[in-house]
Amino acid sequence: MDFTLTEAQRELAALTRKILDSSDSPWLDLVKSGVVPEQPDEFGVLEQCSVLIELGRAVSPVPYLPATIAASALAEFGTTAQRERWLTPGTVLSVALSEADGVKTTVPFASTAAAFLVTQGEQVFLVEADQLEITPQELVDGSDAGSFAHSGGELVPGLSPGWLITRYTLGLCALQLGVTERALELTAEYARTRVQFDRSIGSFQAVAQRLADAYIDVAAIRLTLWQAAWRLSEGLDASEEVATAKFWAADAGHRVAHTAVHVHGGTGIDMSHEVHRYFTAAKRNEFELGGATAQLLKLSATW
Repeated sequence: MDFTLTEAQRELAALTRKILDSSDSPWLDLVKSGVVPEQPDEFGVLEQCSVLIELGRAVSPVPYLPATIAASALAEFGTTAQRERWLTPGTVLSVALSEADGVKTTVPFASTAAAFLVTQGEQVFLVEADQLEITPQELVDGSDAGSFAHSGGELVPGLSPGWLITRYTLGLCALQLGVTERALELTAEYARTRVQFDRSIGSFQAVAQRLADAYIDVAAIRLTLWQAAWRLSEGLDASEEVATAKFWAADAGHRVAHTAVHVHGGTGIDMSHEVHRYFTAAKRNEFELGGATAQLLKLSATW
């Protein structure tokens, strides 16, 4: 595979970071700037991952991941009527992939989405939000979510739940890379400037070793993410690679998040401190659509 970022990836990442650093309405500005394109197929998997990494670095609560996955799915599999109605700039779509006792749960951006792609058995249905009774939920990172029961909707022909889950899982890995990269940067800077016993704590062997381990963990998340993303972008089977990437996003993400909190000491568990946002974001990405153990079970089934 080629690890070189494309020009489009670099430009999208830079523009996304600029918007997130300066905008009071990041979602609207991402749409206006073209980071969220008018045509969903304008950017591929690699470009989408580059944007998601930046969103993870900023822990930005915008609906880019579910909206982009849903729009891409409709662009490829939706009927003409579905595409004409729902593929309009700025329309927030979401996906309902997790289920408990027959109820779709932890559906992202449930209160703001206009419609949902809902998995049911081996099929996917398009369901409008005003046809549902949505119960609000709050996830560990405080983000918007909801649960609902549904009975049918418009079938999206040819779209399988596996297609949605694979791409959404990959997106979570990209978010986790951004989260852990920035968490490590913040922690390394804190270790460099925090002084105890007339020395920066980063000079203590135990702290230095944990930071070195975290650096390796972030590198593993990065490597497995891009391997899986590249295979998907080339139209190759990537089921094992996506499961591997999610394993590292979950397992290594857990270690990096805890390292960030532990090195920061008491401030690391202060919910008002910046690092706590990265901790909770990493924990959500770790467990959403299956943590490390679930991914190992998927991989072992192929061995």
